[in-house]
Amino acid sequence: MVRNVHERIVPAPIERVGPLLDRLGGPDDVLWPTPAWRPMVLDGPVAVGAAGGHGPIRYRVTGYVPGREVEFTFAPGMGIDGTHTFTAEPAGRDRTLLRHVIEGRVTGRACLTWPLGIRWAHDAVLEEILDNAERAVGAEPARPARRPAWVRLIRGFATPRARPVGPPHTALLAGALPRVDWTDAHAVTALPGTPSDPQDWADAVFRDPPRWVLAALGLRELLVGLVGIDRAGRRAFDTLARTDDEVLLGTDANHLDFRVSVRREPTRVVLTSVVQLHNRRGRGYSALVRPVHPVVVRAMLNRAARRLSDPKPLDVAVRMR
Repeated sequence: MVRNVHERIVPAPIERVGPLLDRLGGPDDVLWPTPAWRPMVLDGPVAVGAAGGHGPIRYRVTGYVPGREVEFTFAPGMGIDGTHTFTAEPAGRDRTLLRHVIEGRVTGRACLTWPLGIRWAHDAVLEEILDNAERAVGAEPARPARRPAWVRLIRGFATPRARPVGPPHTALLAGALPRVDWTDAHAVTALPGTPSDPQDWADAVFRDPPRWVLAALGLRELLVGLVGIDRAGRRAFDTLARTDDEVLLGTDANHLDFRVSVRREPTRVVLTSVVQLHNRRGRGYSALVRPVHPVVVRAMLNRAARRLSDPKPLDVAVRMR
């Protein structure tokens, strides 16, 4: 049997805290920590019979007292025969006890996956939910939840990874360069709740790359001048043009011109590079850089996806207003 309990005294009256439960699984849910975790989504407002879940976990509302309690029963085959329930109850003047309880019997593969992984991720999600409850009433948690190293490792395996895709045909790319000598494209899944503005993604990719990429770019700046190649400088990834769903970045140099498109599609972000070579130095430089270019691009996209799926507490608080 499993009984897992998380609770928190929220410094606000029940009249403010209780209605937060009524928004679970909906478009204005302020408790569930998205986009850091797969969102809870129900097929309608909270009511007995509403069905949904988060990620692969499915359940149905089987008990509901508005502003006080929401009980979910796990669907068959989820590995737990039982319920998970949110409750809110007064805990004195201007204080509310918010509690979540899982009760049930672990079955099948979950007998192994629950103690090794699922429970740890569940504990992390619930503590972040309780943090969000405090922020939703205007109180910053005294000790905000921090994910244990084991949870960070688990999430690392579950985070979307960039992969090669066919270069898209877009208006900005069509006129980006007079001639294209080579091109490639990579895409990463955009989790629900991550920015829809392609400029946010472009900034995350190019203004905050992995440290090893930053070091490699710094070394590149030191070496290229020795062979007569222009240094990129800070303006190499300035935005040159944009539409609602795409931004075009890049620069011209004496050895090659390049453009990078960052396109935000409904479920993914696509980064496309196009290059025009000018001379022998450009061809030699390209021969050295092109084999490692996909590795660098995928690392930058992966980092951007992770960073944008974990907004800072201040960003979360703003979203709740």
